[in-house]
Amino acid sequence: MQGEVTVIEHPLVQHKLTLARRKSTSTNTFSRLMGEIATLMAYEVTREMPMQEIDIETPIGPMRSRVIDGKKIVFVPILRAGLGFLEGMRAVVPGARVGHIGLYRDPKTLVAVEYYFKMPQGMRNRDAIVIDPMLATGNSAVAAVERLKEASPRSIRFVCLLTCPEGLEHFHDKHPDVPVFTAAIDPGLNDHGYIVPGLGDAGDRIFGTK
Repeated sequence: MQGEVTVIEHPLVQHKLTLARRKSTSTNTFSRLMGEIATLMAYEVTREMPMQEIDIETPIGPMRSRVIDGKKIVFVPILRAGLGFLEGMRAVVPGARVGHIGLYRDPKTLVAVEYYFKMPQGMRNRDAIVIDPMLATGNSAVAAVERLKEASPRSIRFVCLLTCPEGLEHFHDKHPDVPVFTAAIDPGLNDHGYIVPGLGDAGDRIFGTK
């Protein structure tokens, strides 16, 4: 089963992605761009979110109007790089809950190792949006979604800034039911499991640790 992939081609997303890719972009600017791109991508990611009608009063009179239940949305950043996307997403849905999945990639095997997992209660009635700037080998994404499925959320979406064919194939081989939203699909991976041409290590560039 082929999984669903949505590439967000909005000019503002693509423009800011180009600025983020540049080697010369400073840590401060890179972090700001991550937040701005996340906010823009959030509009597309939440497009199919369920809505309900409520009674309100306008300055002219009463009416019924539609709202999303932000409290039923859970943003799930994969630590640590996913944090760089979190606040941008929450700017659009400030009422959303936040869960966390802590994973690190073993530098020799490239296998994802979990060190933290915390979700809000009542996940069966919530829609989870997993966020991580890079879907490279797919190992971390696969492990994160596999662990998240144990909490049985109502739905799961995966959002990344960049991915590649190898990562998408691996991810959807394990999770064909989870749609992926991304700003670009780059050609492939290098020997160290980094996306090429990519933008380097997103976590290091967000937090200035390298």
